[in-house]
Amino acid sequence: MKKLLTALALFALPILASAQIENPVKWSFSAKKVNANTYEVHAIATIEAGWHLYAQEAGEGPVPTSFKFTKNPLATLDGKVTEAGKLHKAFDKNFNSELKYYENTVDFVQKVTVKGKAATKVKGSVEFMVCDDHQCLPPKELEFAVNVGGK
Repeated sequence: MKKLLTALALFALPILASAQIENPVKWSFSAKKVNANTYEVHAIATIEAGWHLYAQEAGEGPVPTSFKFTKNPLATLDGKVTEAGKLHKAFDKNFNSELKYYENTVDFVQKVTVKGKAATKVKGSVEFMVCDDHQCLPPKELEFAVNVGGK
């Protein structure tokens, strides 16, 4: 009986291990004061080795990284989200397209102007997709909120 249970456990382990949800991207969100009323909201993606995260202008095929911001009467977005990181460009036979992506880390930056001296939050969500050499994970959407303004 012990041998049967041991054999069943050994066969079940790989199945249980593969059932875990992979999450090869860790996000951190912060704000940096630039001057009296201007802030930079940083969304930093740390990507596990072997995986890549697509740029906002990724190319044809994969879901590009995109940001949606909740309207806030106390904060105005200045321009578009910029990207700071080592941008890679390569032809991907799976998508039959040249794609733009990041490995290791990338910092997405949105400038924000706060009205007056009010403390508020910049809220929104980021949608992203990651792939490795063998697979792509379904796109994910992650909500965030960052404090800006005030003292």
